[in-house]
Amino acid sequence: MPATATSIEFTELSRIIVDAEKPLAFDSPDHLVPWGTANNNSRNYRFNEKIYQIYYSYAKPLRILDIGCAGGGFVKDCLDDGCFAIGLEGSDYSKKFKRAEWATSPSNLFTCDVTENYTVSIETNGKKEPVVFELVTSWELMEHIAEDKIEAVAKYIKKHLAEHGLWIMSIATVDDIVNGVNLHQTVKPKEWWINRFEESGLYHLPAFIDFFNTQFVRGGTKYSGPASHSFHLVLSADTAKAPAVPPTGIRDKLFDAWLGSNFQKTLKRWVMGASRKYS
Repeated sequence: MPATATSIEFTELSRIIVDAEKPLAFDSPDHLVPWGTANNNSRNYRFNEKIYQIYYSYAKPLRILDIGCAGGGFVKDCLDDGCFAIGLEGSDYSKKFKRAEWATSPSNLFTCDVTENYTVSIETNGKKEPVVFELVTSWELMEHIAEDKIEAVAKYIKKHLAEHGLWIMSIATVDDIVNGVNLHQTVKPKEWWINRFEESGLYHLPAFIDFFNTQFVRGGTKYSGPASHSFHLVLSADTAKAPAVPPTGIRDKLFDAWLGSNFQKTLKRWVMGASRKYS
């Protein structure tokens, strides 16, 4: 069963602790052949706005855990908005090179192999209190997990998921071969993943997909590379206690369709080019 959330008491004397059985995914292809972990730093503030709308009436700060955080861009945006947010990454590439937000928010980004047991806690005056999260995200992560370890990943995420929490993700459905190595260890269709998560007690809520209306951090047709061959899932371990789907008006739908569209990107390039030309 998902855990009951408690209020977070985080003071200047507090620090975040990640106790991991395996602090580094040293045998993962993504660590051995760094690619996404060395290049990605995805963020989409429209997604954040929609999350805040979903959890508008819940206690603050909102607790967010990003699994496979790469450069930590999404985590940094959440921190800037006053959320309690941390990121876990299997490779230490960005940590070693202080890449992206590992240089700006190192106390909120950690290495951890999420296929083995781990616990996120707050330590204050020597006392550690486990944290559960309203939101867990994983962008283009699960296809990187070997099939026989998927159940373990789900188990440890459920351990950290509040009873009203959501696990939101994108999953690619194609291979991703870099330097002769296929980084995607489990390439399966959407229905296979839905069934697999249900076996772990996590249930897809498709109404949220319509609410987000393509505005996720990664994945889908608005993105390039393997991410363009992906789908999104919104999972809950207790659908009776999951937050309600907020209503969406026509103006929001039109705005979402405009953001990230080819027309918007073309217009942005033209405006920026013109401003440089006449500045």
